[in-house]
This record gives sequence, C-alpha cells and structure tokens, in this order.
Amino acid sequence: MSLPITLVTLLLLSVAGYFAGRRKAMSSAGFDVRKLHSLPGYYGWNVVVSTLLPAMMLLVIWLIAQPIVLDNQVSSKISQETIATSSLGLVMSDVVRVANGLDLAVSEGVLSVEEAASIRNELTDVRGRLGEVGVALGSEVTAETLQAAQAYRSISAIGTFWRSICVVALAIAGLGLGLLRTNKDFRARNVVEAVVRYTLVCAASIAILTTLGIVLSLIFNTVEFFRIYPAADFFFGLTWSPSFGGGSALGIVPLMWATMYISLIALAVAVPIGLFAAIYLSEYASSHVRAVAKPLLEILAGIPTIVYGLFALLTVGPLLMKTFGNGGALGVDWMSGASSVLTAGVVMGIMLIPFVSSLSDDIINAVPQTMRDGSLGLGATHSETVKQVILPAALPGIVGAILLAASRAIGETMIVVLGAGAAARLSANPLEAMTTVTAKIVSQLTGDNDFASPEALVAFALGMTLFVVTLGLNIVALYIVRKYREQY
Repeated sequence: MSLPITLVTLLLLSVAGYFAGRRKAMSSAGFDVRKLHSLPGYYGWNVVVSTLLPAMMLLVIWLIAQPIVLDNQVSSKISQETIATSSLGLVMSDVVRVANGLDLAVSEGVLSVEEAASIRNELTDVRGRLGEVGVALGSEVTAETLQAAQAYRSISAIGTFWRSICVVALAIAGLGLGLLRTNKDFRARNVVEAVVRYTLVCAASIAILTTLGIVLSLIFNTVEFFRIYPAADFFFGLTWSPSFGGGSALGIVPLMWATMYISLIALAVAVPIGLFAAIYLSEYASSHVRAVAKPLLEILAGIPTIVYGLFALLTVGPLLMKTFGNGGALGVDWMSGASSVLTAGVVMGIMLIPFVSSLSDDIINAVPQTMRDGSLGLGATHSETVKQVILPAALPGIVGAILLAASRAIGETMIVVLGAGAAARLSANPLEAMTTVTAKIVSQLTGDNDFASPEALVAFALGMTLFVVTLGLNIVALYIVRKYREQY
C-alpha cells in the first residue's frame, strides 16, 4: 500500500470514527444533550484523535527510520573496492537511481517482474530497453550496483508493506479504543483540548528548536574554521583572496566595509522616502487616496529580490553608466562598469521603502487622536502638530523601524550579487564595484568544495559574523522602542 493510499485510509477511518463516536455518546445519554459531560462534537473529535495521533506518529517515525535502515543494509552489499574508487554516498545515489529506474520500467511494462529480478544477468539488453521509457542508468552502472539496487527495491517493498499494515492496524486499534471509552460521563472536552494544547506547544517548540539548530550549526562550523585559520587574520585582515590550492587571505574587513557602505546608501534612499510617504498617508491623505496608495506602495514588498537584482543589473546600472561613465552626460570617467556600490544601494533602498513606510505608518497611527486634537485646540497648525507633537511621540518606534530596515539591508543577497559586483576592495568611491559578506557566502559554498578546507568553512564564519551584527541591530531597535516608548 503506497503512502497516499495509507493517508486516505487513515482519513476515512477518522471520519468514520468521528460520526461513530458522536452517535455512541448521544446513544449513551438517551439522545439528551444535557446529560453529556461535553458537547457531542468533542466525543467525535476524541475518537479522531485516538485514531490519527498514534498512527501518524508511527508513520512519521517509520518514514524517518526506513531510509536509514535501507542505507545500512544495502551499503553492506557494496564492496570496499567500489567505495575506495568513488565514495559510499555517490554509490548509494546510483543504487537509488537505478532502483527507481527499475520500478519505473516494471510499472511501464517495459520489464516484467521476472526480468527485473534477473537484471544483473542482462545488463546490456536492459540498458537499451530502459531507454525506451527515458530512464538513464548512466554509463558506469556495474553488476554490483544493479544487485544492490534490486536488494534496495526488495527491502523497500517489504518495509512499505509492513508500514501500511502496522499504521492501519494501529489506527483501527485506536478507533476501537476511542469508541470503547466513549460514554456520556467521559470527559471528552478535557482530552481534546489537552491534545490541542500539546500540539500548540510542539509547534512553538519546533520553531524554537529550528532556530537553535541553525545557530548551533553556525557555531560548530565557525569554531572548526578558527581551528585551522587565525581569528586575528580573519577579523582584521584587509585582503580577501581565497585560493583552494592554499595560501588564502581571508580578511573580512573589505566585505564588511562594502556591506555597511551599501546598507548606508540604501537607508539614505529608503528612510526619507518611506518616512515622508508614511506621514502623508497617515496625516494628509484622504481615506480614498490611502485605500489605493498604501496597497500600491506595499506591492514593492512582494517583488522577489531576484527581480530587484535584475532591475539593478539591466536598468539602474546602465543608467548610472550613462551619467557617470566615459562619454556619459557629465563627460567624466568615474564609473567603469554597471556594477557598483551605488547601483546596489539605490535598488536596495527602493526595496526597503515599503518596509520603512509600513512600519512608520503603523507607529504614527498609534499616536492617540487626543494629542492631535489638543495641539490643534491650542492653536497649532496641522504641520506644526505633525512636527512638534506626532513625530516626537512616534520617534522611538520610527528609529526602531529604521534599525530593523538596516538589518534587512545587511542580510540582502541577490541585489548585491547582481548589482554590486564581485571585487573585494576597500574604497570610498560609491561608483566602484565591491562585494559583500552575503555575496561571498554564496560564492564560497557554490560548487563541489571540500568542507574540511578553510576556504569553504569561512562561509560559516561569515554567516556567524553577519548573524551577530543583525542580532545586535535588532536588540538595539527593541531596546530603543521599549525604553523610549510612550504609554498612552
């Protein structure tokens, strides 16, 4: 029984259990709802929980454990000579690919089950016939690999069969147990609500544990990097020149300089435009204009960053070249290519406009109307009220929004990859191409790299540094908001 069929079977059993549990509870109370401890629906949901929860837990555990058991059993059939020639991971990927190809061939009718069982004796013929259904076995599939693939198929089929039997049997047992304890005095509501509460706790725990796992993975690999590369050279080195052949210079200073430089330009673009837009929308725009302008402004937040990167590469960069490049409108030669710090900073600032605008708008609207009315009642004009009452009251929240936008800018990748260039250099000229920490994380982890080398592990050190910087900005933003927030 395949996994989709198993899931459909569990769903049908749970639906049947819901109505059966509800009916039994009503029957035990003489169809008088007032005699029931809980509402009738709770008795049905109790049976659903008894049916689904143990079965789904077993199914998840089985799905996690079966591939591990399969790999352990099949890998024992691979000779040490084959593993030494390639690697166990590559050999096992070939085994799985061939096993899936055999399954496809049998399902398509190109091979019978008997032919598939004797496939290792018909290697040449089978390769040609599998080509009829578009299954690529590769040019170096050996008889040993095919034998392991057949063992993989056989063990996988047995595991799938017993998985379906055990899961469905456990669901039926849970259904019977749920119906057995269903009566008018059973506290079904307490059981169902306890299950919901524990489910919510598990969901929150998964989010926390995922964050913890990300941080720990960064920490462990960063520690491993600093074991083989001096920390002082990494944090204070002025040269970034990785070389997988050895002799690398992995100083982070040029990357952090470009990261902060581009982020500063982005904030110089996003903060004035976003803040002025927020003031207009919250204080001056009519309800009809606001209803149209705010969604249109926030459409910018839904554009993928890769699109912004292409916009920087194909539009903003060439436009700056026509202005500052050789033969441009100013007649100067300040810019040698479309990729530059200014290109990435301007486009990133455009991307951050809805971020700053939306947060600032919400913060300004949170200022009580009584403060506006009091200022106007004392004779202040609308603009004086905005400058001297509303903005000072909303300033802590606006500063926090700006710092959050800064952390968003520091972590941006695609815009700087396409718009800022790939040169790691220290320069104050915004028209030169530079590269950032995120861009180098991408480049260092791209390709078939040895993860025991400092040139690959440096990506985790870069990521950890960036994580600490953005975390610090977020902490400062939250501190400012909480310390200076006015309580109205």
